[in-house]
Amino acid sequence: MCVGVASAVMVLVWCVHFRGGLAFQSTNKNLIFNLHPVLMLIGFIILGGEAIMSYKALPLSKEVKKLIHLILHAIATVLGAVGIYAAFKFHNESGIANLYSLHSWVGLGTICLYGIQWIFGFVTFYFPGAALTLRRAALPWHVLFGLFVYILAVATAELGFLEKLTFLQSSGLAKYGAEAFLVNFTALVVVLLGAPW
Repeated sequence: MCVGVASAVMVLVWCVHFRGGLAFQSTNKNLIFNLHPVLMLIGFIILGGEAIMSYKALPLSKEVKKLIHLILHAIATVLGAVGIYAAFKFHNESGIANLYSLHSWVGLGTICLYGIQWIFGFVTFYFPGAALTLRRAALPWHVLFGLFVYILAVATAELGFLEKLTFLQSSGLAKYGAEAFLVNFTALVVVLLGAPW
């Protein structure tokens, strides 16, 4: 939990202090983009990780843990969708092409897989719920696929940090300046956040 909070604080410091803030509407289009790393990190990486841990770690009934797991993943999916919308909005309003980088390709695939995993889990394990034999057979695959998608989300975040920092450095950002170090350390903290899996 502490590592998650640290990563959220770091990405917020980066986007608010160094990059100027967050906005859905602005003449400064970079403020729109800044929503992307914040929402993706808080949604997919932090809340997605907490959702995975909640099912195993909370000392509650199976049904309550399942509901918490489901809700946290739903919130993560919504934040991820809004984060992707912010990236597309930034690109469209800035005259930049969409879906040209490895980060965007892997990211789009990851959110699609995340959504499929959530729908499968909802229908199979929550409502209406599959037969017990099917649930038992599906559970190990649900767990494995969920961990795979989470690892993909972490990898996508790493690609995103690298891509953005490369763009900034090619536009004059000091390679050894405070902002560059913050972005790199944030990326390292995200790796630590995903390491237990």
